[in-house]
Amino acid sequence: MNPAIRIIVVGMPIAIVASLGSALYHLTRGEASDKLVRALTVRIGLSVALFVLLMVAWYAGLIRPHGL
Repeated sequence: MNPAIRIIVVGMPIAIVASLGSALYHLTRGEASDKLVRALTVRIGLSVALFVLLMVAWYAGLIRPHGL
């Protein structure tokens, strides 16, 4: 696997969890407004971007599925 793809694939879930944590923080503080919605929107956008990146990398041959 290409090292750049590996860094992106590992970094994206970290960013997704950080965005989810930010949304949880704003929810528990009672600031359920624009900041909460923005954090959840960023999480969904990152999740879709990661899925699309994995599909494009697989189609381009940058990553290969393998059996365990």
